[in-house]
Amino acid sequence: MTSEPKHIAVIGGGIVGACSALALARAGQRVTLLEPGEPGGMQAASYGNGAFLSPASIIPMSMPGLWRKVPGYLLDPNGPLTIRWRHLARLTPWLLRFIQSGHSLGKVRRTASVLRELVGDSPLRHAALAASCGHPERIRRDGLIYAYPDRAAFEADGLAWRLRRENGVSWRELCASELHEMEPALDASYAFAAFVEAGGHCTDPGAYVAEIVTQAKREGVAVMRAEARDFAFADRRLKAVLTDTGTIACDAAVIAAGIHSRVLAKRAGDRVPLESERGYHVELSSPAIVLRRPVMPSDGRMANVMTTGGLRASGQVELASTDAGPDWRRADILCEHLLRTYPGLAGGKADVRISRWYGHRPSTPDGLPVISRSSASDDVVHAFGHGHIGLSAGPITAELVTSLITGKAPPFDPTPFAAARFR
Repeated sequence: MTSEPKHIAVIGGGIVGACSALALARAGQRVTLLEPGEPGGMQAASYGNGAFLSPASIIPMSMPGLWRKVPGYLLDPNGPLTIRWRHLARLTPWLLRFIQSGHSLGKVRRTASVLRELVGDSPLRHAALAASCGHPERIRRDGLIYAYPDRAAFEADGLAWRLRRENGVSWRELCASELHEMEPALDASYAFAAFVEAGGHCTDPGAYVAEIVTQAKREGVAVMRAEARDFAFADRRLKAVLTDTGTIACDAAVIAAGIHSRVLAKRAGDRVPLESERGYHVELSSPAIVLRRPVMPSDGRMANVMTTGGLRASGQVELASTDAGPDWRRADILCEHLLRTYPGLAGGKADVRISRWYGHRPSTPDGLPVISRSSASDDVVHAFGHGHIGLSAGPITAELVTSLITGKAPPFDPTPFAAARFR
């Protein structure tokens, strides 16, 4: 006998919420997606990310020896990671957990192996998802170039690449001539690269999220412009989600609200140390050069990719309070890196426009997202805290969420993502 479908409220219309809403609908559930902004809009981290879909994105931010670099991060406003002094006291508990999570090789190895489960087949999953939404062109699987000045610089990143190899990531090494044949726009100072052939990218992350939500609506998902504020429980069973526009009666809920998930998680019984790794991007419309494939230059640590809007450079990590205003010098740094990396940009075009964006990567100190049932009720499922891999991990997170709600066997053990690990 088939059980009646549950009514699921999915809170958040970014990539994780959009994928979860569609997956739950396809699993036969009745779904309402709650999002205060426009799905795919600039308010979401998924709008502004680097667009990479990389099986190599398994290296946590916190690595052995990181603690020695923290003073430098405080003193260098132009580095790839910076911490605003006046927010340091509030951030200190998170930073201590962050440093501790990567203090040993054993811990980093465990984190990398878990992240592999989330991103290992992300290009294939996204290609299938985009095709099912009627937009196969949104996902490209042309590989990803990790460019270095020379082999010595590549070998200086040896630990990261050893961890990748241990977890099944493969790549092809490119000498200078092979690299510049593959990507002629690169400056001659780059003479070595690792080419991850299984990698892919999204041509427009914001549009892609909107297209997933549009497909979800076609498949029966209701979309409401509302901000979730709290939950109503009775005997540990969820009765409703309370929003700024009213009460939504439901049988289960998914918290996928990005950086805003921390407050909702607390309402559901879990104190999760979630902070914003504030990221920036710049996008040059009608640039003088066109990249054949996405590139990550080792010196800038930024994702360079052609989107429908132009040439995007995305990166930087700025730790500060969520409500602090942007520091647009971070975006200027990305522009400067672009000009150094691709000399052909210097000639420019008269009609080039530069757009800037910043947003909030929702990040836990141990580098793993929270994907689990809540402490207050099994009816509330967490799905947030993906940091730098939100786009890549959207489809597999949706599969985990669906298994937690429907009781179907998960694709792999979700225990490492439990919110209880922070108690």
